[in-house]
Amino acid sequence: MHRLRRLTTRQDALIAAASLAGGLAVLAAHGHTTWSKDWDPSFWVRLFPLFGLCSAMLLRRTAPITGLLLATPFNFADVAFGPSLATAMIFGDALYAASLYGRRRTAEWLLGVTLGGSLAVAAGAGIALRGVAVGVVAGSVAGVVWVAPVLTAMAVREHRSRAEAERQRAEQVARLAEMDRRAAVTAERARMARELHDVIANHLSAVALHSSAVLKVPDLDRDGVNRAMEVIRENSVQGLAEMRRMIGLLREGDGADPAARPRLAELGRLVEHTGRPDLSARLEVTGEPPELPAAVELAAYRIVQESLTNALKHGGPGRADVRVAYAGKNVVIDVLSPLGRDGSRLPGTGSGLVGMRERAVMLAGRFAAGPDGGRWRVHAELPVDLVNGAA
Repeated sequence: MHRLRRLTTRQDALIAAASLAGGLAVLAAHGHTTWSKDWDPSFWVRLFPLFGLCSAMLLRRTAPITGLLLATPFNFADVAFGPSLATAMIFGDALYAASLYGRRRTAEWLLGVTLGGSLAVAAGAGIALRGVAVGVVAGSVAGVVWVAPVLTAMAVREHRSRAEAERQRAEQVARLAEMDRRAAVTAERARMARELHDVIANHLSAVALHSSAVLKVPDLDRDGVNRAMEVIRENSVQGLAEMRRMIGLLREGDGADPAARPRLAELGRLVEHTGRPDLSARLEVTGEPPELPAAVELAAYRIVQESLTNALKHGGPGRADVRVAYAGKNVVIDVLSPLGRDGSRLPGTGSGLVGMRERAVMLAGRFAAGPDGGRWRVHAELPVDLVNGAA
């Protein structure tokens, strides 16, 4: 700030020095008028208003109003001696600086004063010299010297204000664009995390449970080992297929293999391969399945998948019932599983319920989960018509 102030002061000093040099050259060339032959001040007398006006220019940007107040009496003195071209230009610059660097109201006030002064000069010259043409010329000269600098400063101020407003608007647009980009990245990360959790948690939970059964049961027969290994292999293959689908989506957008995308028609196989030695699963489908949007089909499949995963990890012995009903414009999902009696069988992060709720909310659906008559119930309603939903 201090450095900028010093630079401004130095520039004003250079302008004042250049004005003084130009004024001396104009005076030496007799670039001034006289009111009469009997009243013609000498060169040295005319230096007095010139030096005063040039000294006022040292304040043209640091204290423009003070500089104008200081320059005004010297300008009137020069007019009394006989107007000089150099002093008129210097005083015009003082008016310009006060209008540009001062307050907006100051510029408006100066415009009114200079307009009134120009009209007064025109009327006074016309009356004193008894000539309308002389009055018009005198008023025009006064307008050029006094009014024109103020109008120019106001126009420059307006352009600067517009440029500053446009700059701030551009910065705001850039900030909004950056916020939108960050929000999009955050939403995409949340979606990827939700997909990865649903894929990995289901398949790896089944693999972990059945492999633990093979390792911990010493007298497990060959058929039991084969069944466990089949479940492990099936979940491994399905997990790899879904991971390839996700990697394809990340690399190529919509270029992934659509056959690897989960569908509600595959719920039978999902339920069939979900279970423990002490837990089985059953699927019940009611209603005629309509043509479902891909987002609804994926969300419904993932909600059932995550519900069965939670039943495997935390549920007690018994049977998990999966019910899918196509009721009008909604797909209704109910998954009921026995409550666990001995705590969690596998550790969890608690993000499964959050992910299921997010999937339902994103489609303007409803979701609820909690104990219901000695069993754990997951209930979701997803609208089939996405035009009237959130999507």
